[in-house]
Amino acid sequence: MANFRELRVWQAAEELAVQAYGALARIRGPRTKTLSDQFLRAAMSVPINIVEGNAHASPRERARFLGYAIASAWEVEGHLQLASDLGMITTKDYEMLLDRVINVRRMLYGLLKKVRTWDPKKR
Repeated sequence: MANFRELRVWQAAEELAVQAYGALARIRGPRTKTLSDQFLRAAMSVPINIVEGNAHASPRERARFLGYAIASAWEVEGHLQLASDLGMITTKDYEMLLDRVINVRRMLYGLLKKVRTWDPKKR
């Protein structure tokens, strides 16, 4: 598989993590720390699981880590919704991050399908 930096899905996931970090940096208050920490951890997990899966030679292992990345993307969306419902992030940040996480998740599902059907004998 290609260098992870060349994967469009990794680039989009990395940008999602960076944008989430920026949005979370704008919120303050003692009651926001736990949600912010969990949110950021999930956001960072998406590109990191893509990288880790890319390091494996077996399609099965790659697929497993892409599954982790997908689960983390769903977790990001859950934290995003909660942060919005609690008024912790702006509507602008919510909409931007929601669009990004949905896009990343679609890309991940596409890559997962490709990895699952990849046949090394057909190279």
